Amino acid sequence: MIEVRARLGDGRTSIEVVGHEEHAAGGRVCAAVSAIAQTALLGLEQVAQQHPDLVSVEIITEE
Repeated sequence: MIEVRARLGDGRTSIEVVGHEEHAAGGRVCAAVSAIAQTALLGLEQVAQQHPDLVSVEIITEE
């Protein structure tokens, strides 16, 4: 099961994607969710590079 949690409020938005799909869809759903989440992050990084005085992106790698 892939779980997406979005928290909205008071000028803040956070999105967390956790889990993995069961084998029923052959990995297609997991790949699609992962691609969408990573594309959003890459887009935000590009905006931050173009406007460093307005946008900051921090990526924390956890083990």
